[in-house]
Amino acid sequence: MAGHSKWANTKHRKARVDAQKGKIFTKIARELTVAAREGGEDLAANFRLRLAVQKARENNMPSDNIQRAIQKGVGGQEGSSFEQTNYEGYAVGGVAVLLEIMTDNRNRTAAEIRHIFSRHGGSLGELGCVSWIFNRKGAISVSSKGQAMDEDDLMLLALEAGAEDVTADGEDSYTIITGVEHFESVKQVLLDQGFEVAAAEVTMLPSTAVAVSDQDDASKIIRLMEALDDHDDVQNVYANFDIPEELLN
Repeated sequence: MAGHSKWANTKHRKARVDAQKGKIFTKIARELTVAAREGGEDLAANFRLRLAVQKARENNMPSDNIQRAIQKGVGGQEGSSFEQTNYEGYAVGGVAVLLEIMTDNRNRTAAEIRHIFSRHGGSLGELGCVSWIFNRKGAISVSSKGQAMDEDDLMLLALEAGAEDVTADGEDSYTIITGVEHFESVKQVLLDQGFEVAAAEVTMLPSTAVAVSDQDDASKIIRLMEALDDHDDVQNVYANFDIPEELLN
């Protein structure tokens, strides 16, 4: 969990920079299109689309862009032909890496992803080599500043709402882990209680972590993660590293 939290925080900072460049809009638009194509445009009935719209709004994506991407999906317009797949591989030190991909040219994407892994000391693996390590979960990061609740009260509140675990990320900062089916209800309970939600996403959490203590290895891992995340066809990057804060910084 520690590795996920640190990388998630790094990604959120990076996302703000990407948003300025419009890069993140492209990835969100693809997710909106595919989600609408597969589940329809009714937000109440399409959980995946609901999450994509939420992410779009959190990143200040214009409403016209959101609707255009959704209509591409439900209308079968040009640009809705992306296919989804997962790639799996290893960073240095045996760190597992799982990628969620959307591409209109699988052969091109595979070659480019393989090159990125190789350039940063990793390797692209076979389907199934690391996916068994990851489980789809909800992750909600909150701040307890100004709250009368202590950590025990927060844990009790979250667990009663359906959460699976609560971990402290630092002073006044916590991550609540949920099953996908309880993600939205737990988030709403936290908001109703006045907690500030810094980030909320359905993600892939590793069941085991690889401790990384070497500075050079840590640098290679983070560079690999950033290079993969920068690729236009990579929607999400997950890994099971646990890098100490001083090395990550």
